[in-house]
Amino acid sequence: MSEVEEDWLRLAEAMVFASATPVTKRALGQLLPDEADTDLVVEALRARYAGRGVELVDAGGGFQFRTAPDMAPRLRRVIQLSRRLPRVAMETLAIVAYHQPLSRSEIEHIRGTALSQQTLEALLEAGLIEPKGRRETPGRPTTWGTTPAFLTQFGLKDLRELPPPEDLLLEPPKATDGEG
Repeated sequence: MSEVEEDWLRLAEAMVFASATPVTKRALGQLLPDEADTDLVVEALRARYAGRGVELVDAGGGFQFRTAPDMAPRLRRVIQLSRRLPRVAMETLAIVAYHQPLSRSEIEHIRGTALSQQTLEALLEAGLIEPKGRRETPGRPTTWGTTPAFLTQFGLKDLRELPPPEDLLLEPPKATDGEG
């Protein structure tokens, strides 16, 4: 490979590394010189990282660096512990996933308790929920739904792959006498 081609490879590597989302060949092609063959650059980058701790993989209509599959289990206990969401955030995320789109007051109604702004911000910051629109009601509240990152995080192709809600219950619901 010539120095110029090595420069193209380094440029592609930097772009993929710096991008928070998958990089498309089109986006990479806009960055590389006109004489660069984007397909060859991507394949050379893929070959360079094959068998390493991170690999170049196809994802979300583009490509990105991901932890090599054989390394993921060894990292899981270290990485996931620092990213674990609080219980209230996981409850909120489940409610959004199963009932989207819904407003904050609808989430609070389902949960039976108030929802702090900090919980919504944690889910937004994690990229697991996003605004989906506004209700045509007084105050026009924002409605929330899950993101493609939510699907990726939980290994789902689409929302139809969510387990039935009844499968998530730890114990059967207790009968109530109407008092709350």
